[in-house]
Formats: sequence, C-alpha cells, structure tokens
Amino acid sequence: MAEDGGKSSFDLEQSAAGGHNPWLIAIVVSIATFMEVLDTTIANVALRYIAGSLAASQEESTWVVTSYLVANAVVLSISGWLARTLGRKRFYMICVAVFTISSLLCGFAWNLQSLLFFRVLQGLGGGGMAPCSQSILADSFPPEKRGQAFGVFGIAVVVAPVVGPTLGGWLTDTYSWHWCFLINGPVGILSLALVAYLISEPAKAEKERLERLKRGINFDFVGFLLIALGLGCLEVVLDKGQEDDWFGSSFILVFAVIAACSLIALVPWELSRREPIVEIRLLFRRQFGMCFVVMLGTGAILISTIQFMPQLLQESFGYTALLAGLTVSPGGLVTMAMMPVGGRLTGFIQPKYLIMFGAALIAYSMWHLTGLSPDINFSYAVWARVILAAGLPFIFIPITTASYDGVPPDKTDQASALINVARNQGGSFGVALAQTVLARREQFHQSRLSEHTIPSSTNYQAAMQHLTELFMAQGAGKAGATQEATAWIGQTIAAQATFLAYIDVFWVLALLAAVMIPAAMLIRPVKLGSGGGPMH
Repeated sequence: MAEDGGKSSFDLEQSAAGGHNPWLIAIVVSIATFMEVLDTTIANVALRYIAGSLAASQEESTWVVTSYLVANAVVLSISGWLARTLGRKRFYMICVAVFTISSLLCGFAWNLQSLLFFRVLQGLGGGGMAPCSQSILADSFPPEKRGQAFGVFGIAVVVAPVVGPTLGGWLTDTYSWHWCFLINGPVGILSLALVAYLISEPAKAEKERLERLKRGINFDFVGFLLIALGLGCLEVVLDKGQEDDWFGSSFILVFAVIAACSLIALVPWELSRREPIVEIRLLFRRQFGMCFVVMLGTGAILISTIQFMPQLLQESFGYTALLAGLTVSPGGLVTMAMMPVGGRLTGFIQPKYLIMFGAALIAYSMWHLTGLSPDINFSYAVWARVILAAGLPFIFIPITTASYDGVPPDKTDQASALINVARNQGGSFGVALAQTVLARREQFHQSRLSEHTIPSSTNYQAAMQHLTELFMAQGAGKAGATQEATAWIGQTIAAQATFLAYIDVFWVLALLAAVMIPAAMLIRPVKLGSGGGPMH
C-alpha cells in the first residue's frame, strides 16, 4: 500500500479500509473483538453469584459458560462461508448487533433458563466477530504490513481473557453480576457506528459474492450439521468431562461418540464439496496446518493458566477474586507493550524463529510455577504471568501472519475462521487437560501422603504427640486436642496434595509449550519484506 496516500491496485480491489487509514480500521475491529473475547472469561468469577440470584445450583450455573462456548464454536467454524455469502461487512455488523442485544438481555435475565437462551444467542453473535476482524485486517493491509496490524489485533485477543476475571470480579463485588453483560451495550453501539462509517466491502469480494448469488446459494447443509454436532458436542465433553467423571458418565460418552463420528465424517464430506462450508483443505497445507497446531497449544496454555492461577490463589492462599485477578493483570500490560515489538520483528525474522523463542519463554514461565510452595508471595505469581505474557506476542503474531502465507485472497475468511477455531478449541482442551490432571494427581498425592499417617509410624506418633500437647496448652481437653491434631494433619495432607497436583499441572503445560518448539520448526520460511512483514 502506498505510504503517500495514493491508491494501489491492492487498495482498490481488496482493501476493507476504503479511503480511511488502515490503522484506524485495525483499532475499530479490535473493539468488538476485545468485547467478544472478554465474554469468554468475564462470567466465570460470577457463577456462584448468578446461581444464588437465579435460585440455581452451582453445577447448573456452569452451563452459563458452556452454552456460550458451544454456540460460539458452531458459528466460528462456518463464519467464513457466512461472510462470503452475506458480505463480510454486513455479516460482521449482524454479529455485533446480535451480540450487543443478547448481552443486554443476559443482564436482564429473570431466571436461569432465560439466561442460558440469551447466552446461546450471544455466542452465536460473537462467533463471527474475531475471524471477520482478522480477515478485514488481512485485506486492509498489504502483506508487508500485516505483522504490525496483527499486533494491534493481538492485544484484543490476548489481553481480553486476562482482563476478564479481574473486571468480572470487580463488577460483581462492586455492583452485581448483571453488569458483566450490561457493559457490552455501549461498547457494542460504538462499534456498530464505527464499522458502518469506516469499513468498506472490498470491490473484488463484493463482485465475487454477487456472482456466487447469481449461480444460487449452495448451502452445504450436511457439512454444517456435521461441524455443528462435532464442535458443539466436543465443547460439551471438554467443559463437562471432569465434572461428570469423563467416560464413566453415559452423558459424556454419548456426546463424545457423536463428536468423534461427526468430525471424522466431516473430512471426506468437505473434501468432496466444490464449495465446502469449512475449507478443510487448508489444514492439509504444511504452512497453515502447522500454524493451526501451534495455535491450539497457545490457546491451551493461555486460557488454562488464566483460569487456574486465580483459582489456586483463591483456594490455597485466601485471595479475593479481585486480588487473584490482579496477579494476571500486569501480564496484560506486558503483552500490550510487547505486541508492537513482535509485530515489528515479524518483518525481519522468520516467523518460526519468533515462535520458537516465544514458546521457550512460555515453557520457562510454566517451569517457574513448578516451584510452588505455601510460602510464595504475590510477586511470585505476577512474575510467572509476566514471563508468559512476554512470550505470547512472539507466538500469536507470527502464527497469525504466517498462516496467511500462500492463502488466496478469496480464502482469507475461511483461514481466519479456522485459526480462531484453533485458539478457542485449544483453550477448551487446555482447561479440560488441566482440570483432569489436577483432580487425578490430587487423589494420587493424597493417597501417597496418607500412607505415612499410620499409627505405627514413629514420625506420625511424634507429630500427633506434639500437636496434642500444643492444643492442650491452648485449653483443649485430652480428647478434643487429639481430634484437633488429627484434623490438622488431615488438612495439611490435603493442602500438600493440592500443591503437588498444581505443580503437576504446570509441568504438563511446560511440556506442551516445549513441544511447540519443534512443531514451529516445520513452518516453512516466508519471504520477508522491507516494510515490516512477510510477503507472498
């Protein structure tokens, strides 16, 4: 794109910026994306308040999160086809409008059933926002500027889930859980107005859309049904699996079978379609396929750590929801500061080397957390998050940029949809993996530690005698002191088992990050442009 404001063929035929500064477009599309990604985590800390307010159980309230994720996953996967058929700007504005209206309705929900219905609508609206934003950026900037543009977009995608728990905790504690949804109203209206005024439908894309409509809308209903069942059921399995004891539950087993059969059948069906609803062929390209895999791992680590660090600090250290959320907030600031750096370096260093560096930083941050002990302080948790946050831009921007290398302009919507599916599903996989490791290893460590608390153990006898004397010195009788000593030992074992289980979780995440390093090596080199990004 010409720097002096002149119009190149790139501008006229495929830019979504029209006559406006593309950097302004980058900021505009990031507003709605930030709002949508924020809603994947903001309600988590408010679930117990929602349950109490709507006379629901804690287990029932978790469907507030699951229903959103299921609906989001379904629309996310087909957003490329919808954008091509309806027109990307039109589809994007419909998504923002549906998301905004349903957010307000969530805030005014009168019972759990109505809230779940509105959350499904919210997920349907939000599913198309991130991929549309990403493809708008890909078309608004020439290849040599995309790295920096994706840096702006990456701030919204990476920082939003970090801010979510803190903002949700503050809104819930200060006002009520309703405001976790109501705040989307003014932001959504602002986004709609800016999009309507500033974003254009690329002339080439609009011409192709009209020609496609003249030939008739060829809706791949079977493909849609397979992807909806596959990703929808998979999301339920991942979100509810640990809670329902995985395949020990007939409910989880049925959903897992439906998900597996649907996703397996999807591959040959979509490969045989001339106009597939999901462009599966992209996944079989070396470049895009490896970017997809690395993005899965990135989403897994990002979302699981956002959920589990505050959970650890609240359960084991007595932090409030707000204080626990604040431990991840400095990481958000670091990510914001490093995104422009990552975007700029994408123009001079091959994406695979930046990804390897970012994955190494993330692996180190997870290894840092394996040093957990009851004596850690606030700064320990903050620094772990800061290190991880410093690595994210060196993964997110190069992946996003490299994934478009070799992708034709008419496939950018499909590519954006699939990369965002990888990020979302990776997050669900990561949380499910961490939950399972935590629960299973906690049971394992508790059983191993309990083996040493038998009456014949001299260490156990000495500890019991010391604790009994201590509680008797505080005024308890012999029998009461013995009971308190036994309870104290039991609580200590449970606490130690929990710490050891969290350490195991962070070891698993560290290994996952380490595996991303050789995976990144398979991403082929791209031609670097002097302007600051890869060129086709």
